[in-house]
Amino acid sequence: MNSNQWMSLLGLANRARKIISGEELSVKEIRSGKAKLILLSADASANTTKKITDKCKSYNVPYKVVPDRYQLGQAIGKEARVVVALLDEGFAKKLLTLLD
Repeated sequence: MNSNQWMSLLGLANRARKIISGEELSVKEIRSGKAKLILLSADASANTTKKITDKCKSYNVPYKVVPDRYQLGQAIGKEARVVVALLDEGFAKKLLTLLD
């Protein structure tokens, strides 16, 4: 997996205002059906990981695990982030191919 590719794409999605970050906000977007893809950092707490993956499964939202919270935060020009939700089908599809 080329980290630069998915990170720059995520940065692009961020500039296009097609993402939301943070656990609570992401859960809200999953519930509302707006989240097209969830990115979860591999170093998220067991609690957060379970909460997010369970939500994704019950609402049929795909999710991918990325190496760590610092990469996830760096990609969107913020501090460490554990969960990022993509709200755009196009960006989500492209990210899924990059993260496979």
